[in-house]
Amino acid sequence: MTIEAVINVDLDGPKINRHVYGHFAEHLGRCVYGGFYVGEDSAVPNEGGIRLDVVEALRELGIPNLRWPGGCFADEYHWQDGIGPRSERPTMVNTHWGGVEENNHFGTHEFMALCEMLGAEPYISGNVGSGTVREMSEWVEYLTRDGDSPMARLRRANGRDEPWRVRFWGLGNETWGCGGNMSADQYAYEARRYGTYCRDHGDNRLYKIAAGANADDFTWTETLMKQIGHLGCKRVTSTAFHALSVHYYTVTGPTWDQKGSATSFDTGEYYRTMVAAARIEELLAGHAAVMDCYDPNRTVGLVLDEWGTWFDVEPGTNPGFLHQQNTLRDALVASVHFDLFHRHADRLVMANIAQTVNVLQAMILTDPDTHAMVLTPTYHVFRMNRGHQDATSLRVDLRGPLPSRPVGDATLTTVSLSASRKDGRLLISLSNLDADSPADVEIDLRGGTVHDLRALILTSAAPQDHNTPQSPSAVAPRPYDGASVTGGRLRVHLPPHSFVTVSGTL
Repeated sequence: MTIEAVINVDLDGPKINRHVYGHFAEHLGRCVYGGFYVGEDSAVPNEGGIRLDVVEALRELGIPNLRWPGGCFADEYHWQDGIGPRSERPTMVNTHWGGVEENNHFGTHEFMALCEMLGAEPYISGNVGSGTVREMSEWVEYLTRDGDSPMARLRRANGRDEPWRVRFWGLGNETWGCGGNMSADQYAYEARRYGTYCRDHGDNRLYKIAAGANADDFTWTETLMKQIGHLGCKRVTSTAFHALSVHYYTVTGPTWDQKGSATSFDTGEYYRTMVAAARIEELLAGHAAVMDCYDPNRTVGLVLDEWGTWFDVEPGTNPGFLHQQNTLRDALVASVHFDLFHRHADRLVMANIAQTVNVLQAMILTDPDTHAMVLTPTYHVFRMNRGHQDATSLRVDLRGPLPSRPVGDATLTTVSLSASRKDGRLLISLSNLDADSPADVEIDLRGGTVHDLRALILTSAAPQDHNTPQSPSAVAPRPYDGASVTGGRLRVHLPPHSFVTVSGTL
């Protein structure tokens, strides 16, 4: 069966915010220490302790923003412990992640230096759980205020004269759980309070993100929306926050303590993972529908600032470090997520994969013994999709149903695609989730002609395949000749378990 679709390349859809390709770095396992930060005395090439090969690799993705310092860690982190001479910074115990000692050598100045090296905007998650309103307010002042003030003087004493620009601020994290075990009403009060005292300084305008729901807790979203709008009102009446978040992980094991192996899985587990990943469509649509009731003009953003696969840790590693391998299965989870992000571009303003280095669904894995750096299959999906950042989304109209298969009590649609246009280039992303059968897609491109066609494919012999220091390119993109365009009709052959991007000049 050939899948038939129509794309009107001259009919604009919503703009795809580049920030949906955002990232997340928590003080967790080897994400920061050993991942981003190796220290100035390390044999690994670095600048100010920041690992240069990791920075170079992430710059290739056009990483738009980086969320830090957590995660659950954010609500036990006190920022003034991470400034000043490193030898004088107090230590703490990371009670959430492995019970290890945190020396605070990577703090505010180091994080801002990392963002500058990456060309990424910082997204700081503030401490609501164990912190104070004053503490967060002073962090904003320390980072963003020019002129004379107590925190500006403290910043200058620590070596930084000019303020930084920091737009994105999270008002806590998972306040329904590790961030304070609050009720929705309790947190709504705290969000207003903290949001009030996080001030704009000079021309730095904050974009405040309230800590939103866990997965399908639509009541939490409604409780927050009631704080800034009224049912059916077309005007947001409060600026205590400008967006709210939601968290959703693709978890398929029988229990939370048995999530399954990242690399040893059968076809049934593979399909259950894809069903769980596709559920993000239901969640984004559900939260957007609730938000529309109070904000029909869609001025409040939805932020999916934690997403990705979560499997059992690799054997022999610290259970609290959440270190997992990354296979072609993970890459296809990412590709499906991005298609859905593009379809919800009218409400979704940011998304952050968890996490960037060495933790959960990482872009990069670093070997602690050899210091080798490995780019994961998920990294390659981000790289292949880079052209969608800040592009105009294009609607994909189908002339019939997409292929599907039953998976337990669910039905999995096995082909996913999305398209966008930017700077005179068309980019179409296509995924075939079927583990065994190929698919053929024929797209009627209307409203323009396409030439200079280029295609890339990411696939391998099996969904379990992954990259290692010994085989760093086992799963890597390669030029693909399975796409052609004739008379305005684009034909693409999709092998089993594959991700393909097709681009051309309009």
